[in-house]
Amino acid sequence: MAEDLRVSERLVIPASELRERFSRSSGPGGQGVNTTDSRVELTFDVGASAALPEWLRGRISERLAGRLVDGSLTVTASEHRAQLANREAARARLAALLREASAPPAPPRRATKPSRRAKERRLDAKRRQSQLKKGRRAQED
Repeated sequence: MAEDLRVSERLVIPASELRERFSRSSGPGGQGVNTTDSRVELTFDVGASAALPEWLRGRISERLAGRLVDGSLTVTASEHRAQLANREAARARLAALLREASAPPAPPRRATKPSRRAKERRLDAKRRQSQLKKGRRAQED
């Protein structure tokens, strides 16, 4: 499965920059659970990648700062019994993380204030609610 990882239309991570490590997975698996290495750790070195332009590397490093260890992003998959399925799951998870981290920032929010009529409607509703509640009170003599 040494194929490139397509993150988006413009961003493709070459297979040579991805490292896969396999180990024994916990959980169900029957007789083969103790003999097969089905857990997958997929590692991508964000800091040393030649596939990422400098501006994108900075954006990804900033957004994934809490997940990076020495500039590398590691994703683990062990939910399937088959190693191949876990490899595909790890690749999909890494692609989703990189896609989200490389997305352009949202445009800044433009501050708005309620119109005069909206304020009047809100205050009228409050007055009506107040009158309604006053009408429910017991009359004091």
